[in-house]
Amino acid sequence: MRIKVCGITRVNDLQGLVENSVDFAGFIFYEKSPRFAAARIDARTVRETTGIRKVGVFVNAPQEQVLRTIADYALDMAQLHGDETPAFCAAIREQVPVIKAFRIGDDVNWEKELAPYLEVTDYFLFDTASAKGYGGTGDRFNWELLQQYPFAHPFLLSGGITPDDAAIINSLQLPALFAVDINSKFEDSPGVKNIPKVKAFVAGLTAKS
Repeated sequence: MRIKVCGITRVNDLQGLVENSVDFAGFIFYEKSPRFAAARIDARTVRETTGIRKVGVFVNAPQEQVLRTIADYALDMAQLHGDETPAFCAAIREQVPVIKAFRIGDDVNWEKELAPYLEVTDYFLFDTASAKGYGGTGDRFNWELLQQYPFAHPFLLSGGITPDDAAIINSLQLPALFAVDINSKFEDSPGVKNIPKVKAFVAGLTAKS
């Protein structure tokens, strides 16, 4: 199972992810987020870090800003976490692979909401719909809804995942599940990761036979 740790703001945390074989590091470029990366970690440090795929997270940002940030930080992927259109996703995908996030509430109209994005993205990400914000809220949606997911398009599971959830995730029978995306439950404070918790979670997932 692949793992993405989102909300990275510190060099030491980024290195901790590399040392623990985490697959993806997420950097949030949304000024309203308490984990806003641009204010806390410099582009050169991210650019020069190897051994992990770097994902920029954007929320309704202008296309020019997204592309400039991808270049400045040498990002490997873009996660579009707002209300971006399929055309917007297609434009960004000309530069890097795209993850399109969807906020899941009490039910999902898979065909209506997701089908237009199948051809213009590489992955979906499912987070929890919340009045608190666009992500990192610590809330979980009903994972049972994913049993009705009708596509082969790979997705990342996000939203309120805790250090104790490795066994539950290992038991999920979801063929399109590509990776888990963890954030707020693995922090001492917003943007300050608890690497021992991440390490234990990685071990729990990779223990799956």
